[in-house]
Amino acid sequence: MAALPPQAFDGTAAPLTRRTDTARQVGGHSSHITELRESLRSDRQILEQDFVRHRKAARLLKAHSQLIDRYLCRVWQQLAMPEHLALIAVGGYGRGELYPRSDIDLMILLYADPDEALQQKLRELVSMLWDIGLEVGHSIRTIAQCLSESADITVQTNLLEMRLLIGDTRLFDELKNVLHQYLDPRDFFSAKLQEQQKRHARFVDADFNLEPNIKESPGGLRDLQTITWIARAANLGTRWAELARAGMINPAEARQIARHDALLQTLRIRLHYLAKRREDRLMFDFQTPLAEQMGIAASANRRASEHLMQRYYRTKRAVRQFNTILLQSLHDYLFRESPAQHGLNERFRSIGTLLDIRDEHLFEKMPEAIFELFLILEQHQELTDLSTKTLRALWRAQHQIGAAFRRNPFNRANFMEILRQPKGVLHALRRMHQYGILGAYIPAFGRIVGQMQHDLFHVYTVDEHILMVVRNLRRFAVPEFAHEYPKCSKLLGEFARPEVLYIAGLFHDIAKGRGGDHSQLGKKDARTFCTQHRLGSEDTDLVVWLVEQHLTLSATAQKQDLSDPEVIASFAARIKNDRYLVALYLMTVADVRGTSPKVWNAWKAKLMEDLFQLTRRYMSDGKVADQLGYIRHEATDALNLHALSPDSYRLLWAQLDDSYFLDHEPQEISWHTRLLAFNVNSATPIVKARLSRIEEGLQVMVYCPDQRGLFARICDFFARMNFTIVEAKIHTTRHGYALNSFQIMEAVRSDTVYRDIMTYIEFELAQQIVQAKPVAPATTGRVSRQLKHFPISTEVEIKPDHKGMYVLSLVAGDRPGLLARIALIMDKHDIRLHRAKINTLGSRAEDVFWISGDILASPEQSPTFLNELREKL
Repeated sequence: MAALPPQAFDGTAAPLTRRTDTARQVGGHSSHITELRESLRSDRQILEQDFVRHRKAARLLKAHSQLIDRYLCRVWQQLAMPEHLALIAVGGYGRGELYPRSDIDLMILLYADPDEALQQKLRELVSMLWDIGLEVGHSIRTIAQCLSESADITVQTNLLEMRLLIGDTRLFDELKNVLHQYLDPRDFFSAKLQEQQKRHARFVDADFNLEPNIKESPGGLRDLQTITWIARAANLGTRWAELARAGMINPAEARQIARHDALLQTLRIRLHYLAKRREDRLMFDFQTPLAEQMGIAASANRRASEHLMQRYYRTKRAVRQFNTILLQSLHDYLFRESPAQHGLNERFRSIGTLLDIRDEHLFEKMPEAIFELFLILEQHQELTDLSTKTLRALWRAQHQIGAAFRRNPFNRANFMEILRQPKGVLHALRRMHQYGILGAYIPAFGRIVGQMQHDLFHVYTVDEHILMVVRNLRRFAVPEFAHEYPKCSKLLGEFARPEVLYIAGLFHDIAKGRGGDHSQLGKKDARTFCTQHRLGSEDTDLVVWLVEQHLTLSATAQKQDLSDPEVIASFAARIKNDRYLVALYLMTVADVRGTSPKVWNAWKAKLMEDLFQLTRRYMSDGKVADQLGYIRHEATDALNLHALSPDSYRLLWAQLDDSYFLDHEPQEISWHTRLLAFNVNSATPIVKARLSRIEEGLQVMVYCPDQRGLFARICDFFARMNFTIVEAKIHTTRHGYALNSFQIMEAVRSDTVYRDIMTYIEFELAQQIVQAKPVAPATTGRVSRQLKHFPISTEVEIKPDHKGMYVLSLVAGDRPGLLARIALIMDKHDIRLHRAKINTLGSRAEDVFWISGDILASPEQSPTFLNELREKL
């Protein structure tokens, strides 16, 4: 690039001081700048109004490009730019697709590096363009510099779409000729493919999230542009109809992909107008207005925005499919390789590592070969993908799957064989989903393809979540991943006929969006499927039960007191046998892990494993064991290892009632005892922290003379540290001391040095307890965008339990300081907190508190007070 002062060619913003200088240089009339700026603004508004009427994306993009062409040429002529320069449009503007708020990419082409006079002239040009409201991104190059810069694939792609606006035609043609000779279509293909793979990798955890990037994410506009860039480099054309004439796709496919392209263009145009800036993410803020603009109405069970997003996700899937097919077609065209061929049977053969059909009309003549294809891929691990011919035939084959296909016993048997294979099950299901086969074969699954879940903790669409659950179940079966969840891997390795788990995974959320209880609706679909596919009655009953009960273990583990024998007995009463328990545990872990990368953590894993182990022990023994005796014995053994005799902690244990021992694990009791055995009557608070045994977060113990507002003070302290309390155990000793223990985790995970954090907690929290200052009501904090657009109605339930306490259950939108505010309300009404389980699911809080108090125990006052408490909360 020619060397020019950086302040003159920033390319991102125009300094405000330029306007007066530029106006003086252009005839001394600042009014001329204002006139052009207002004219441009008016013309753009007219384009927007026209688009609202005609709704044709391609027409708007072309018209906007032509409008900017005119203004650029006008300024170029007004400034009397030298004739030996060429002003060239590049990038999206070069191909005539300029979005309302996109940058205007320009290149000024020179014969040689500019002298000082020309540099000044170029400064005037760029300044004036910014002054009239054109946000230009520009470069200044000679032909030699263009060739040098073309080593960068981004620059090479921009130049591929260049278009002369005004200036030296001969210079422009010379550049075109040089670039054409320099461009190697094969190298260009390889570079663009690698670029796409890297781009897709950036979205691997957010591919189907609820606020997608419609330009850059897989299945977005960039995937379509990649095809047209490669096609242009190969001289095959740039329009879908031209690719059809070149034999890359057929005319019907060309029309179909053009419709998907138009939808993505329309969404991006409307996003730019709504946001009044360059915005490519379908954020919650814009989804509802977009749906309204596009005439999409809400239905009985779903918002208009959900219908819009489902349309987008289905387009996204189709674009990914077309991208795959066309990239392979272009590869075949450019490289013309002839790998070795081997026959597999009379219908299929291998071409290198690709599976190929011998007859491109195979699936039309013999639809049952569709499932045979997936079986062959599973059974031949050396085959990594499908040939171009097979890809296109499979894409068309979804229309062959109708009622007759679904009723065919041979097809049903083959589908079950796909699920029973030792390898490749997930890849088969994902391929079937990608090509529309899975949704056609299981219509209930087809209805939830692309369906959003606005529960604020599922970050995937329903269909992607379902496949994530199956993926997690399959991951338990792969020895290479046994280190992730050793318990689950061991259980699945011993589980007979694991395909029942995969079927339950496919159906557990399949009834989402229909209205009503999706578990009850889904179990009917599951039973029909199992009956049709000839599963035994025992396996059918298990699948149906798993679909119906798939939320039970998670809810029990996270919302009930697992130290209560009656909770374990009640949960075990729902479980038919050990196979049912193992299946539900595996299903639950896979399900919770499949909601969001942020929802699953070591604490939830521990709660679920604890419930599984306690229930298994109960079912094995036929009764609840002497839990109190067991815990005391185990704690004593642990203390013996630390050379503490029973006499040394007899005084401490005398102050602790049975509920303390039942609420804590032996290792926790041992830790507390070692810290407090010689400080039973400490006048100063004792605060100690340690790394959690679950290897994530911290355990914190607080021991001090009980005081008013202690729990609220502790909650407020952790909230200000940006730590989340996931469990609190509140105990008051017989001599009036608070012995509280907390499991805390970072609200946002980071590479925290826990040693420093622990030291800070132990000192600062102890100081705040000593000072005992009144706790200021916690601020509500900033409501997340998700909660703003999809608010959660607060639910409060208070009911007595069999221990003489009350269980307060609360569901609300999470926000900073929420727990401290709840604690303050309890403290204000003399409510004693015994235990709390804090469960945060994305932006949704589901908390449970075990409480007591004189007013709660009063038959006369309790009903009225409970209603008031609900209102306050």
